[in-house]
Amino acid sequence: MTARSPAPAAPRPRVPPVVLVLIGIASVQLGAGVAKSLFDEASPTTLVWLRLVTSSVLLLAFVRPRVRGRSRADWGVVLAFGASLGLMNWAIYQSFARIPLGVAVTLEFVGPLLLAVAGSRRARDLVWVGLAGLGVALLGLGDGGLTLVGALLALLAGAAWATYILASARTGAAWEGLDGLAVASTVATLGLTPFVLGPVATGGHDAALTDPHVLLLGAAVGLLSSVVPYSCELVALRTLRPSVFGILMSLEPAAAALAGLLVLGELLGAAQWAAIVCVVVASVGATRSGGPPGEPAVVPDPSGLVPVTERSHGVSPEAPERS
Repeated sequence: MTARSPAPAAPRPRVPPVVLVLIGIASVQLGAGVAKSLFDEASPTTLVWLRLVTSSVLLLAFVRPRVRGRSRADWGVVLAFGASLGLMNWAIYQSFARIPLGVAVTLEFVGPLLLAVAGSRRARDLVWVGLAGLGVALLGLGDGGLTLVGALLALLAGAAWATYILASARTGAAWEGLDGLAVASTVATLGLTPFVLGPVATGGHDAALTDPHVLLLGAAVGLLSSVVPYSCELVALRTLRPSVFGILMSLEPAAAALAGLLVLGELLGAAQWAAIVCVVVASVGATRSGGPPGEPAVVPDPSGLVPVTERSHGVSPEAPERS
């Protein structure tokens, strides 16, 4: 009797998962830098809309979400998901128009960071909150290009990001696969459409919408900020431990500052770089200590709906189990 040969081992990914996540981070911030470089030719709202249109069209084409037979509760959670998605992207792009990229993302990061430690009874988690607060205070020192309106918009984006994280987990429990993400992305796009096409419909004229240069780069922003990082993250999360993923996401503010420097020539002072370090360290600490003993503190939501696709990256609280 011939012995049965062992089953072949599963092939390892050609690119290490950590490298894939880092590529995704770089792609997101490169997309943000490209978008900001176009603000003289198109408004931040128009560029956010072009980004969302690109990702929505691709998601609808490839996912083909099932929308028939959905309950009112299902639609309620996905509408909340889409609304937070649209507000988050609109607010951070408006912030980009007023303050440096790295400063805006650092302030935005405070939202999910606070959410990650919310409800914790561990005294050491207060250290991470205090460290993040120190970082925010340091951003106001020196000549870092910080404005009150820009800072408030970044904090609004952070609050919307925290809401997005919670809504994404609920959407993942109600919608199969990526159906919820595809529908939410469409909801966000439709929500911004009146602000972009409304003036045109009433006789106004937005030159950016007829400029092939802007349209092409707007689509490129959608690819860089949505499609490329999402694809990298989707593959990486198959083998990457959630705790490692959360720590890598904590590098986002530093990546944004580097993108601002390399793409836009945005120079930050020592105080601003120190602030970024404070927020990054606080995020890593919250990621490592926020969850129950023996479990990663920060994990992607169970449906995979908190990839890079529509957000700037970041930590998310431990997602609830599917009901």
